[in-house]
Amino acid sequence: MTERIYGGICVMCNDQGYMTQLDQWNKEVGSAIAQEEGIEMGDKHWQVIDYLQEQCRNEVPLTIRKIGKSGVVTIKEFYTLFPNGPLKKASRIAGIPKPVSCI
Repeated sequence: MTERIYGGICVMCNDQGYMTQLDQWNKEVGSAIAQEEGIEMGDKHWQVIDYLQEQCRNEVPLTIRKIGKSGVVTIKEFYTLFPNGPLKKASRIAGIPKPVSCI
C-alpha cells in the first residue's frame, strides 16, 4: 500500500494506483485522478462514476458489457469517454478496486 495525494487529500492506494478505501474518495480526488489519466470530466463521465460506485457498494462484479446494458452509456460511449482501457480508467477515477474482469 502506498499513500498518494490527489486534490490535496492523502489517500491509500495499492501498487497499481487503485484506491483501497472508497470512503476517502470525493469529487476532487476523482477529478485529480482523471487529470492524471488525461480525461476532462463532464456530466456523462460523473454519471458513469456514480454508477460504478453504486455497483461496487452493492458488490456487483463489473464488466464492460454490464456497463453497456446499464442505461447510463452504451459501450461505444464508454470507450469514447474513457479511451484506452475504459473500465480500468473509470474504476480508478471512481476510487474503486480494479474489476476482476480487467487484465
